[in-house]
Amino acid sequence: MAYWLMKSEPHVFGIDHLVACPNQTEPWDGVRNYQARNMMRDEMRQGDQIFFYHSNCAEPGIVGLMEVAREAYPDHTAFDPEAKYYDPKSDPSKPRWFMVDVRYVRHLKRLISLTELKTHAEGPLAGMPLVRQGNRLSVMPVTPAQWDFILSLE
Repeated sequence: MAYWLMKSEPHVFGIDHLVACPNQTEPWDGVRNYQARNMMRDEMRQGDQIFFYHSNCAEPGIVGLMEVAREAYPDHTAFDPEAKYYDPKSDPSKPRWFMVDVRYVRHLKRLISLTELKTHAEGPLAGMPLVRQGNRLSVMPVTPAQWDFILSLE
């Protein structure tokens, strides 16, 4: 099993949106960064655990847990000219973008803010992409030690 962190803006798709989805499961579409796409496509496996991170909000941070419910498959929004994430260069016969389905596991007992996480950047979270300055990836790996440490902060 692997561990991940996935970011979403709560006003666009937050953890409560996921809870409200049928079977509390939803495709994680719209990823348009090659490095993030490659991790989803090549490395994420069903059952992998994921931190749900709210970004671009008053207090960004980890709000809950989810898991990979379905492994990578072509992101159909790339083919739809009416879709927000349309990519005219993506071809259904040779898809450029992929998505996974995620399933809600639980809310954290409290928000673990980015500010708090950064206080551990020289210690247990050293090397974690999230706490490095300038990191913009929406999907990133989390080591088992980082996962356990973050959960211990609840």
